[in-house]
Amino acid sequence: MNFRPKQSHSCAGDCFVTKNKGIPRKDMLLFVLSSCLLFSCTPVTQTNTQTEVLTVYATSAAQPWMSELFACANDLSVVLNVSALSPEIYLRVGEPEMLVSPAYQIDEEEILIVTPRESPVQNLSLEEAQALFAGQGEASVQVWVYSSEADVQILFDQLVMKGRSVTSFASVAVNPQAMSDTLNSESNAVGILPRHWKSGSIREVYSAGMAPVLAIVKEEPRGVVIELIGCLQNN
Repeated sequence: MNFRPKQSHSCAGDCFVTKNKGIPRKDMLLFVLSSCLLFSCTPVTQTNTQTEVLTVYATSAAQPWMSELFACANDLSVVLNVSALSPEIYLRVGEPEMLVSPAYQIDEEEILIVTPRESPVQNLSLEEAQALFAGQGEASVQVWVYSSEADVQILFDQLVMKGRSVTSFASVAVNPQAMSDTLNSESNAVGILPRHWKSGSIREVYSAGMAPVLAIVKEEPRGVVIELIGCLQNN
């Protein structure tokens, strides 16, 4: 007897038995078992999409651009881990003394000398600014700076002091936020701030100039690193 049984395919691996009087029950059961083996569907392969995690870091002066970096990462579904230990993207203001990795400018920042509005210090010339921070200004004025390793202080020394030393009597702020808080609360203070950190009743008395905001990477960027840098440049 020439008989072509109906073949049923199911991704769940189910086999459907069609009742046929021309085939003995025992033979039909054997045929059904063989059909299950021959025509069972290939199992569906499940793919696990893994979220990419990048380590990033920024100097205190470059913190305003970290919020932009997080916004870009959110759009790209990238998780950012903030750590100073070998970051894949490092944000800073100004070029470091030794730059051995690729760097990309994402913005500009202006470095200012600022005072409270009630301060006796008025608009300064370069020579007056140099004298003030060298300790040759009014005795009642308290000069505030950053640690010598801070990117803002390095820029200030290059743009303003030009080889002259800051007075040893200067007070040291740990970051721009602390500097801003001091200048908003102490009427005799004069200090240094990036323009993005200028707030409250602070008044600028001298502009030291513009500096690039850099995204420095460990190696030639690829993948989401390129996308994140491009996003920062377009903001």
